[in-house]
Amino acid sequence: MSAPSADPAPGFPADPSAPLLVLGRRTPLARSGTLFDGVPVHRLLAPVLRRLLEDSGLDPAQVSDVVVGNAVGAGGNLARLAALEAGLPLSVPGVTVDRQCGSGLDAVVLACRLARAGAGRAFLAGGAESISTAPLRGRRRADGGVDFYRRARFAPEHLGDPDMGAAAETVAREHGIDRARQDAYALRSHRRALAAADAGTFAGELVPVPGAHGPVGADNGPRRRLDAALLARFPAAFETGGTVTAGNSCPDADGAAAVLVTVPATARELGLRTGLAFRGAATVGVDPARLGLGAAVAARALLDEQGLAAGRLAAVEFNEAFAGQVLACADLLGLDEGTLNADGGALALGHAYGASGAVSVVRLLARAQALPAGSLLLAMISSAGGIGTAALFEKADLGPDRPGGPGPATAGR
Repeated sequence: MSAPSADPAPGFPADPSAPLLVLGRRTPLARSGTLFDGVPVHRLLAPVLRRLLEDSGLDPAQVSDVVVGNAVGAGGNLARLAALEAGLPLSVPGVTVDRQCGSGLDAVVLACRLARAGAGRAFLAGGAESISTAPLRGRRRADGGVDFYRRARFAPEHLGDPDMGAAAETVAREHGIDRARQDAYALRSHRRALAAADAGTFAGELVPVPGAHGPVGADNGPRRRLDAALLARFPAAFETGGTVTAGNSCPDADGAAAVLVTVPATARELGLRTGLAFRGAATVGVDPARLGLGAAVAARALLDEQGLAAGRLAAVEFNEAFAGQVLACADLLGLDEGTLNADGGALALGHAYGASGAVSVVRLLARAQALPAGSLLLAMISSAGGIGTAALFEKADLGPDRPGGPGPATAGR
């Protein structure tokens, strides 16, 4: 395992350069090949960027940069393409981050570090993925032919480069997470996501987007008819006699999510009263054959750096690639399951690769609305190749609006 990179606490709110996440928005998440089939990735992200600007009242010319995570797109700097599609001025640049599944969270962390370093006062940061329109991948042969392949290599042969499902089986087996517990957690995710949708919990963060057959305004992953008996019928998906199935693994999804990262002075000028102060982040490397544990190792490094126990966390969002992985990491960290993915996660909503880490941050912003100032919130994710990223935030109260500042941007505060 490599040594973690972590940030010290910024001293918010005394520090005027303390990065703040003040608004977060996302598209609905749609199982790949369904509602967003044929919709290119930049057209998923652009409406989210536009909505963030509209809801915040920020002058688009004040955006210092657009930082976007993406894992399986066509390249060409998605951040710049989506910014132009969204109508941002030509003067606003863009940078695209690839840390595979961690890309969206790492993009948010990068924007926070840029803000702290004084590189700008306002950033749009997040992630986007269209698995449905991802380009075919091929290697050119000496004879001019092409050998197509399903995924990139994440680790050299001498270390081993198992598929995600095989690595999930290893983690579940080594940490004693049996099939029954995995299925129960998967069912919990679906039921919590459905309950949240029915209660309107997601309404404030969702941006309707034109889809393959009309506007898409809701997630289509959670399954109402799923129950324990149905989950028990799924066969092992990756290993004979294994415990990881299609039912307790996440579906692939298309979607995008982004947040507005700024500093306290700019937030107050916009009339924004609350946000999430960036306390720090850690990124680590682990054995690629046990890549699902990366998030827990990163979170442990970050909490230790900050001198915090897991019990101090009021909310945790952890991308649910596989139920066994989530449970193994929760056990390692001693997480209270009540704080973990309270409104369901990727097992129900779907995993949009490079967007998923940003979705987790948008969810934290939404969950923070019901929490008091000073509450600590954690986003974490594991990535292909054996990488984990965790980011810590604190609910911050900026006090009353500045006289004369705009007042309508209340959603998501």
